[in-house]
Amino acid sequence: MLPKIPIGDWIESVVEIIGNYFGPLFDIITGVINFLVGSLYELFIITPAPIFIVLVMAFIWVISKRIVLSIGSGLGLLLIYNLQLWVPSMETLALVLSATFFALIISFPIGILTARSGVFHKAVMPVLDLMQTMPPFVYLVPAVIFFQIGNVPGLIATIIFAMPPVIRLTGLGIRQVPVELIEAAEAFGSTPGQKLVKVQIPLALPTIMAGVNQCILLALSMVVIAAMIGAGGLGSVVLRGIQRLQVGVGFEGGLAIVIIAIILDRITQSLSKKNKT
Repeated sequence: MLPKIPIGDWIESVVEIIGNYFGPLFDIITGVINFLVGSLYELFIITPAPIFIVLVMAFIWVISKRIVLSIGSGLGLLLIYNLQLWVPSMETLALVLSATFFALIISFPIGILTARSGVFHKAVMPVLDLMQTMPPFVYLVPAVIFFQIGNVPGLIATIIFAMPPVIRLTGLGIRQVPVELIEAAEAFGSTPGQKLVKVQIPLALPTIMAGVNQCILLALSMVVIAAMIGAGGLGSVVLRGIQRLQVGVGFEGGLAIVIIAIILDRITQSLSKKNKT
């Protein structure tokens, strides 16, 4: 019988070393994330629900010019308000938008690097495969060890889970820019930075927006899983329904998550179409 390779022991040792030597750094990260998520949540929650709904409807109409979509989004938010799930919905929205913001900040430069360097692309792709195929529950364990229980470990796990599509689609979009356009930019004396900002990123924007869309939806899909380690919001409502076998409570929480997902999906799709025109 072959001896077992102690991969689990190695991972535990690495996690223990990281926890011992980078504890203060994790405390700083926890403070920053709590401040940002808390500020966004306070902003959402101090805005009266009717005003918030009207603002969302106006924003959707401005970017999409589709009155049906605007009214449908408003009705969806009114249903959430009627179900008395407004507060957990705003907390979920703050968590998802914060996770998406941090995921984009980290993923976008990595995606650009994968497009500009073949070696870097080959090195990163297996890591992305690992991140996308690893069960999301696995991310919760080190997140809890480093950041304790609460919104922060849930947000960290969500960021890791939501990053791969942005990296892949950013790199893909930039690589798909026609060579003739790149050569024309070079012929006019553009620097690598100017080619990236003025040619490659604008042309790759629809593909990049598809990555942003996937990032948001993956972040929402982690809401219930993150609730298992103390993240609040609608995930905790669904989790409470499961734990107490209250089907109605769980369904209402799930329905609110679906409504928010559809609204965010339509917003990103409208932004993508607007950039094409």
